[in-house]
Amino acid sequence: MILSIQSIPGGVQMSHAFPAIRLARHHPLAYGNDSTPKAPPVFRYALHALIVLILTLLTQIGGIAYLVALAASRGWGLRRLPAKFAIFLLCYAGATFTASLAAPIFGRVPLSCVADAADRLVVRSPIYCLLNRNYVTPDVRDLAKALAAHIDKEFPGTVTVALDANFPFLNGFPLLPHLSHADGKKLDFAYYYKDADGAFLNGATRSPIGYFAFEQPAPGDELPCEGRNDWLTTRWNFDALQPLFPAYRIEEQRTSAAIGWLTSEGVARFGLQKIFIEPHLKNALGITDSHVRFQGCRAARHDDHIHIQVE
Repeated sequence: MILSIQSIPGGVQMSHAFPAIRLARHHPLAYGNDSTPKAPPVFRYALHALIVLILTLLTQIGGIAYLVALAASRGWGLRRLPAKFAIFLLCYAGATFTASLAAPIFGRVPLSCVADAADRLVVRSPIYCLLNRNYVTPDVRDLAKALAAHIDKEFPGTVTVALDANFPFLNGFPLLPHLSHADGKKLDFAYYYKDADGAFLNGATRSPIGYFAFEQPAPGDELPCEGRNDWLTTRWNFDALQPLFPAYRIEEQRTSAAIGWLTSEGVARFGLQKIFIEPHLKNALGITDSHVRFQGCRAARHDDHIHIQVE
């Protein structure tokens, strides 16, 4: 027996509902409908290009990994964002591992972000390795290890902390926001710190990544950039962040010993060319060696880290 709409209880209401359902299914904004409006191709391409640019600037190889993941997702018909993101992570992990194997061919080696209790040279955070910012030439790696060994010998158990280095490939490729980390021959070290009571803090830095927690100059200190208002500069003060960092101070003995070794053994054995620190710290530490210089007013402040470079 065939039932009519009218023979079903509430049939009148259903007969009114069906046209609405049919209209909803054919509405241009209905989910899954072929007529659902999509962003014009130019906007999708622009978004992909922007993502590639950002990933490339941040990691050097992330843009390539994104393009590979995009092609794989389309080839496999993946539409859900979690699945696409998982494919990207796999591609990026593979590219990062491949970079660590290929970089020595181009004259660079990675500083390891995996350290055990016996290591005296450590990279401050795994984020440096995740972003491929931990590559240097073999000479710079050997210099860093020799510095850490010297400080450990002078002050047993002391850990030397490395920060930003360089990307794995291509001389001249910028490691933002640095102006000069582009050839594998530059490396930043954290200062050695003590707490407010003067106790040495082994392996500690004031900020989680080792940067942007500045040693503020005292009244009367040398201020080479006082009064300048450069519009194109990376000399940011981050005043709002400073109260968030712990009140650690630079540990003078280890810091002076490190700079003393760099300006002697570092120069003689490894061809060290320059060290950048702020003038007020140079004066406070009593440093007079000509290899220790001011980096200029357009570069980032160097009273949160020590920059070294070799010839």
